[in-house]
Amino acid sequence: YFLYPAFGWVMFVAVFYWVLTVFFLIIYMTMTYTRIPQVPWTTVGLCFNGSAFILYLIAAIVDASSVTKELDSHNYNSWAASSFFAFVVTSCYAGNTYFSFISWRSRTLQ
Repeated sequence: YFLYPAFGWVMFVAVFYWVLTVFFLIIYMTMTYTRIPQVPWTTVGLCFNGSAFILYLIAAIVDASSVTKELDSHNYNSWAASSFFAFVVTSCYAGNTYFSFISWRSRTLQ
């Protein structure tokens, strides 16, 4: 990752959102959100998923544009796979953003 600074950005986004996703997963699994009713959890979820989608989309595009097939590059398949899975994660966050928006909209209409 030190040879290509673009991959550092991809790793930052991946690790940052992985940690936050695990944090929110623990909050939801332990039902901690029911003990903190002051926090608008639907809005938090929408903002989190929307920002994850946007930053993962940027990271996936940067990752895909940085992958080149060089003559002595034995990691080409690994870099190509990382680009593919970055787009898979981006589409997962996009779907989650959509469902968070539906939940947020139904909460604000009540």
